[in-house]
Amino acid sequence: MKFSIWPHLSGRFTDLVDICLKAEASGWDGIWVADHFMPNTGDQTTTSGPTSEAWTTLSAIAALVPRVRIGTLVTGNTYRNPAVLAKMAAEVDVISNGRLVLGLGAGWQENEHLSYGIEFATVGGRLARLRESIQIIRSLLDKEYTNFSGKYYEITNAPLSPKPVQSRLPILVGGGGEKVTLKITALFADEWNVWGSPEVLKQKGHILDQHCEAIDRDPGEIRRSAQALFFLSKDTAAVKRAKENATDRLIAGTPDEIVEVIGQYANAGVNELIVPNFNMGDTDKVNETYDFWMHDVLSQLS
Repeated sequence: MKFSIWPHLSGRFTDLVDICLKAEASGWDGIWVADHFMPNTGDQTTTSGPTSEAWTTLSAIAALVPRVRIGTLVTGNTYRNPAVLAKMAAEVDVISNGRLVLGLGAGWQENEHLSYGIEFATVGGRLARLRESIQIIRSLLDKEYTNFSGKYYEITNAPLSPKPVQSRLPILVGGGGEKVTLKITALFADEWNVWGSPEVLKQKGHILDQHCEAIDRDPGEIRRSAQALFFLSKDTAAVKRAKENATDRLIAGTPDEIVEVIGQYANAGVNELIVPNFNMGDTDKVNETYDFWMHDVLSQLS
């Protein structure tokens, strides 16, 4: 299994680079960033708060941080024309010398759509757009010219050059919708990501397998990743208190307990575990916590 970090984009860029460089040097395998324009309020209201743009930030990480895979978790499909996004992704893959994963989702945060004047369609409408976009992006990345005429997008004799460094730049689909999102994943994705516990990954992974079997695709062709917020501590009393608030997205444990959880993720078919830093505190604490993971958890798995 691979292990990656997910730093938030609400701090200073210099701190972000510091976190990424130290994680790379200590042995983490990947760096993922979210794609948003403002903090989420959970409704149509807006609030001001630092929120760095994902793709410009990712291009800088590609240039400054060596070795690790990098990607978006995930790009909101509604925010950019798919042909333009394909061009952006190809260039970041060139900058990184072939380390990019293009994570893509239907888009869900309502307040930034409304504030920025971006159409916020129904869930079905956004998923239909995602399905068309993936086909356009895949064709542009792989073929010399692309023509596509769909309900939402149309491009004509469109080139994309330079091509990515990777012979097949991986497209990751993020989301756990069992009827549509996982079907889109089975049809078009190289990788799949969803939030949740090992139990969630096992259950949804089984449904993804069924979608693959329905189209005669080998489910093993799709790499699987997951993330949750983790509370990691050697203080058993603190872990016990944290477990009282545990959910499918919040997992608490001692280093030995988290090692057991990682084994459960592996048994659920997860190839990569991603650890967000959203609940870790300031930059020094983030670096300290990621080192704690590396020395007290991940070292037990080598």
